Amino acid sequence: MVTKESHLNEFEFLHNSYESSEDKPSLPEVFLVEDDLIFGKTLKKFIQKKLGLEVSYHSDPGAAIAQINERSSSEQFILITDISFDDGGADGLLLIDLLKEKGHKFIPIVMTGFASIETAIAATKKGVFHYLTKPFELDVLTDLIMKAAISKLGYTEKDFKVETPKVTIPKKSTGIERSFKIEAPNEEDIFCGMIGRSAKMKQVFERIEKVASSGSTVFINGPSGTGKELIASAIHSLSQRVDNPMVSVNCGAIPGELLESELFGHEKGAFTGAISSRKGRFELANKGSIFLDEIGDMPLLLQVKLLRVLQGRVIERVGSTTTTPVDVRIITATHRDLEKHVEDGNFREDLYYRLNVIPIKVPALCERREDIPLLISYFLSRFVSADGRNSIEFDDESLELLLAYDWPGNVRELENLMERLVILRGGSVIRPSDLPVKFLERAPMHLNSYDSLISLPEAGIDLKMALSNIEDSLILQALSKTAGNKNQASKLLSMNRTTLIEKMKKKQIEFQQ
Repeated sequence: MVTKESHLNEFEFLHNSYESSEDKPSLPEVFLVEDDLIFGKTLKKFIQKKLGLEVSYHSDPGAAIAQINERSSSEQFILITDISFDDGGADGLLLIDLLKEKGHKFIPIVMTGFASIETAIAATKKGVFHYLTKPFELDVLTDLIMKAAISKLGYTEKDFKVETPKVTIPKKSTGIERSFKIEAPNEEDIFCGMIGRSAKMKQVFERIEKVASSGSTVFINGPSGTGKELIASAIHSLSQRVDNPMVSVNCGAIPGELLESELFGHEKGAFTGAISSRKGRFELANKGSIFLDEIGDMPLLLQVKLLRVLQGRVIERVGSTTTTPVDVRIITATHRDLEKHVEDGNFREDLYYRLNVIPIKVPALCERREDIPLLISYFLSRFVSADGRNSIEFDDESLELLLAYDWPGNVRELENLMERLVILRGGSVIRPSDLPVKFLERAPMHLNSYDSLISLPEAGIDLKMALSNIEDSLILQALSKTAGNKNQASKLLSMNRTTLIEKMKKKQIEFQQ
């Protein structure tokens, strides 16, 4: 019977054999599972360079399982995995369970960008060696790998070839490769007026090319400010209807009582003020395309009439008793969750399935951060004058904040910010203090946990003095980030400005740039 003690003795024997031999023992292999390709490749390169370990990288958990299953279950390894994956399938904790069921011996380290007490508890129950919250310093991860190998697999520090990698890494990692610099998009990055180099945007571009030539109804779903109308225009411009008009209607911007007349037209005298007959948008778009933006805001009564148009390709003007045939391709878009609207009774189920023939999901800007430098360059080229006198540049820290920001307003918010900076700060270098306060408030914490902040010495510590020193350090860091602006620094520290000033006076803290 193999016991834990006998297993440890085996490792001690291997280690002692190495001590008396000139050959080093083989180092543990690392399996890395991370669906962010850029971050994953950066981690792989960093671990290989710094520790000299063999790293097998997979963006898909299924591929990782397949490769690991080819190994002997007795070969121990270190698993580094993200907890959540974009495809919504298996997660990192399930991956750990599946590997354990196969009898594999490994030490798991998990990463997540969405930390919560629940996931931390779940990870602990799985017996993970450490739970890392993104963003984290890459050195923290390599230190954990060494600690895992030393404490669990019987290696020593001498077994590792520790080097300082000559790779471009964030000074404070945000999970995004720091080598991102503002650069102009090339021809391959531009598609029908849209800009994207990320895998998710390439998928959108491919979907547009596939569906454009058909006459099928297209449903575009994505957050506000992601460019849904640009996608509709691209579909029309690549279709056989390109020589005919494309008509756009924002269903959320027109009052419900006027929307019917706007879409289907009206006859003279149909209502007060109808002094003449008028064509609706559907008739104007005949032989072409009609784009119904924010379809989720359409009133229920009007949804019935739109369903009739989809079924019979005929419209009926307000005040008319006759129908008019129309030949239009219908493209709709919304930022809402229409399935939830259907469940709540706010949107007709039969209409939803009629519209959702070919869905196109538009990613939020925070889901394609590698496109941010390209978009910044593109918008600056639009707003900076020809002579370049109002051009702007970004220092490393401000660019890092832009890359780490969540961008709730998506591309539209980024465009507005670039225009504002060019107007207000043209001809200068943009620093963190030049950005709106919300960028500093939402800046990621660079400490993955309080455990990594300080280690308790063997001889003990003066807790009061240690906490005071930490407070001093954080106050100075906040002032440094905001170029001495106490108002912004107090927001970063989540305290009142007056409280911050009082602490600075009491502690005799003076900030000098």
